Order: sequence, then C-alpha cells, then structure tokens
Amino acid sequence: MLEFYQNIPLHIDPVALAVGSFSIGWYSIMYLLAFLVVYFLLAYRIKKKEGQYSVDLILDFIMFALVGALIGGRLGYVILYNPNYYWHNLSEIISPYDFATGEFTGIYGMSYHGGLLGVIVATLILFRKNKANINFWKFADFAVPAIPAGYFFGRIGNFLNLELYGRVTTSWLGMRFPLWTGAGPSLRFPSQLLEAFFEGVVLFVILWSLRNKSRFVGHLFSIYLIGYGLARIAAEFFRQPDEQVGYIAGYFTLGQIFSLTMILIGMGIYWWRRNKK
Repeated sequence: MLEFYQNIPLHIDPVALAVGSFSIGWYSIMYLLAFLVVYFLLAYRIKKKEGQYSVDLILDFIMFALVGALIGGRLGYVILYNPNYYWHNLSEIISPYDFATGEFTGIYGMSYHGGLLGVIVATLILFRKNKANINFWKFADFAVPAIPAGYFFGRIGNFLNLELYGRVTTSWLGMRFPLWTGAGPSLRFPSQLLEAFFEGVVLFVILWSLRNKSRFVGHLFSIYLIGYGLARIAAEFFRQPDEQVGYIAGYFTLGQIFSLTMILIGMGIYWWRRNKK
C-alpha cells in the first residue's frame, strides 16, 4: 500500500484531453473549477441572506477576478521570480508557442502573490466600472471566506500537473515524481497536497466558520491575509524552491518572504480597520 501511495505521481498524465497538437491539462480544468466553486459558495451566501449583493455582481466579480489572477499571476512570476530570463525572451511572457522547436509548450509560471494583487485591482476596476456604491472592505469580508476553497482545487491542479513538488525526504510521506520533471529518483514531499490542505481546507474551515462573525469592516479580510501567510510559510518548508531563485539567506524561500509581507499587511489592516470602527 505504501509503495502504491509513493508512486502515485508516476501514473499521472498532466494532459486531460489531447486532439492533435491541441491539449487541455488537468491544471487548467482545476483552475476553472476553483473559480466555479467560489462562485457557487458566494451565490449560496446570497441565497442565505448573508450578503446584500446580486448574483450578477458575483458573476462579474468571478470573471474580473479570473482575468486579474491570470494577468497578475503571470506578471508576478515574470517580474518577481525570473526577470532576467524574460527580459531576454519577451515573447515567452505571453506566447504559448515555442518558435525554436515549432511546438505549443503552453505558458509556464504563475505567482500567487501577483495573482492576488491582480484580483484586488480587477475588483476595484469592476466597482468603478459599475459606478456602484460598493464598499471594498465589506465586499472583501463577504468574499474571502469562500476563496480558500478555490485554493484547494488550484493546488490539486499543481499536483496533477506534476509541478511545485517538495524537497527531498526519507519520510513515508514522500512521493516519487517522474524523472522528466527534474525531481530525480528520490522521494519528495507532496508539497502541493500539503498546501491544498493548509491553504485550502484549514483556512476555508476557519474563515467559513467566521463568515457571519465579523467584528468590524475589514476584519475577515485581514484574517485571510494573516492566515494564508502563515499557512504558506509553513508549507514552504516542505516545498522545493524555484531553481533560478533558490534560498534567501541560505534558508528562506522567496514565497516565505512575500508571505511574511502579506502577514504584516494583514496585521496593519486589522489595526487600522479596528481603530476606524
């Protein structure tokens, strides 16, 4: 049984559907499923009279957030994780086509923190476009309890895409990833699944249980920032850092640095919004 568990990644095909040179990966499917789950959870909240918003507004928010996450996540990866490479290969920022080999390779590399900024900016644009008198902090408190559920599917997508695997380990928790991923023959922590649990399940349970217990406007949003930052920092100790970045000060990862910044911002928002009450 243990051997079966440890070799699960060896039996995974990242491609869900392929027709000629066109293919759809499990990651893309999980990514879209993540946004659908968030939409239905927010629609459920409206149905239960937990928010004074329309379902149409939620649908618009999901569409804007999807675009914002894609643009912000991609630019975040390009600027924060591999700026030198993309400075000399500008076309690869947005092109899924490899002109050197003549093949479609897809677009690789997304940054969560860049995606979060993209979603926030997209939401502000949506509110301004609709010219609606919607308080950003109140809407953020309404939306964030559902968002970690989407992270769960996103991290499962990382696992099915055989990317973002963990550090080498001798623990029984380790799994073997295909050699073509660059993981080598050693057991590695399935950090994607650990992140799915802590960033997705645990954070969702906490925020969902608090969804109607906000003490002040901006309370749940600040808890979300702090909670995700803590979960991400913990999970990063099991995750293999990006090869081109490595460790900061020989120990920390870039993701942990950004997550610490996220925690500090969350604490600042908590203090500011609580006193503003």
